[in-house]
Amino acid sequence: MLVAAAVCPCPPLLVPEVAAGAAPELDAARAACTDAIGVLAASRPDRLVVVGPAEQSGRGPHPQGTGGSFRGFGVDLDVRLGRSGGAATEGGLPTSLAVAAWLLDRTEWAAAPLEGLGVGEPLAAERCIQVGGEIAARADRVALLVMGDASACRTLKAPGYLDERAAGFDADISRALGAADVAALKEVDEELAYELKAAGRAPWQVLAGAAEGAGLSGELLYEDAPYGVGYFVAAWS
Repeated sequence: MLVAAAVCPCPPLLVPEVAAGAAPELDAARAACTDAIGVLAASRPDRLVVVGPAEQSGRGPHPQGTGGSFRGFGVDLDVRLGRSGGAATEGGLPTSLAVAAWLLDRTEWAAAPLEGLGVGEPLAAERCIQVGGEIAARADRVALLVMGDASACRTLKAPGYLDERAAGFDADISRALGAADVAALKEVDEELAYELKAAGRAPWQVLAGAAEGAGLSGELLYEDAPYGVGYFVAAWS
């Protein structure tokens, strides 16, 4: 059963070494992610599952100890999923889960065994919801760390250029995450999310499936779009 969830954005820029001189711009987001992961630890889970967007080759599942890297972003920095409990392996983690691994290492996560799962953008809502339900049934007390960005079309300089629909889309997501509104997340428009380059759509709907009937409440800890991309941090417990 799902007992807690944390929702975090997954831009590599969250990692200061990648952001370099721009690192301070996301200090508030990093702090909010730390607080959200603290909620996960406080829930005393039997298992933590980390879910984030991934290409076909990186979907996993990824056991504890799977390695990841930021070398593709010009930084000599490797991470692994979990500080202990598994032999480190070379590469393997998609970028979203590598960012999650960095966040967990930063908070010295040791509350429960963990694993990672990458979900692809094309995965239909119904299947995402089903996967979430399967994850929640894996242990008596399951926690989720859900990685994903909102629209990438908030400004002219955004990766997806300016789309007038983006602000409204992000506002709806923000409200749903802050209210732990499972029904609203289930109904996120797949086509619109794709057009707005919202990489978090599938992971959020996995969360919705896992949270079905769990009766969790939510709190929005951070909301901004510093690079024209919607970043949200939320905690459910």
